[in-house]
Amino acid sequence: MYCQVQDLEVYYETYGEGKPILAIHGYYIDHHVMEGCLEPIFKDRPGWKRIYIDLPGFGKTKPEDWIISSDVMLDIILQFIDKVIPGENFLLAGESYGGYLARGIVYNRQDAVDGLLLICPVIIADRGKRSLPPRTILVKNHELLLSLTPLEREKFEPWTTVHTDKVWMRFQKDIMPGVRLMDSKFADKLMKYGYPLSFDPDELVKPFTKPSLILTGRQDSNVGYKDDWGILMDYPRATFAVLDRAAHMLQIEQEGLFNALVNEWLDRVEDM
Repeated sequence: MYCQVQDLEVYYETYGEGKPILAIHGYYIDHHVMEGCLEPIFKDRPGWKRIYIDLPGFGKTKPEDWIISSDVMLDIILQFIDKVIPGENFLLAGESYGGYLARGIVYNRQDAVDGLLLICPVIIADRGKRSLPPRTILVKNHELLLSLTPLEREKFEPWTTVHTDKVWMRFQKDIMPGVRLMDSKFADKLMKYGYPLSFDPDELVKPFTKPSLILTGRQDSNVGYKDDWGILMDYPRATFAVLDRAAHMLQIEQEGLFNALVNEWLDRVEDM
């Protein structure tokens, strides 16, 4: 379905009824990445309304010329929230760039957010200033890589450290649809000229005291894991985990641990 935000038609999907949780995907992909990792968890947890958004330029949400920065992208999400779940408190889940924007929402609407899940979040927008581990492949599969198209290999190889058929099948299902649908011209322009927020989303007026979960990959050479430690003081109720055998797609490469930790986070939210 679509939500009208100014002259923009924002695509989103919803499942279930109850407490809202807004899931925001990362850059170059779409809502499938969040739906793929969260729906298996919520199928056994009633009472939650899951909202999966496609950001402008990604998935089924077309970009507009006036979307020139992450500040504008964030404002679109805030307007989307006001239209889809007006006046309601909600949970946030963000992956990579979506985790960056999610913290921008906390910065602006802290009292409305009852829980925060960050999956391999962007902490520092400028890639050159990130603390990144060296690129490492822990499980190699040369035959698998040779079977992929150039586009598939371009995305799969640097975003993962476990190159198995099982990981590729999930990657193909959750990641590649968004890769194929994205507006690359728009994405590249925003990345080059407007990616950083104009403010620091981690300079909170007060600590975010609701249950939080920050998940990072030990082999994530895209956003790393060391920089996340620097924001922990803002989240006194955060569980912080660095998962071995996981790169930028830890929810796929470490599915079992991911599911267990997210379920425990939801338990903490429900105990409030």
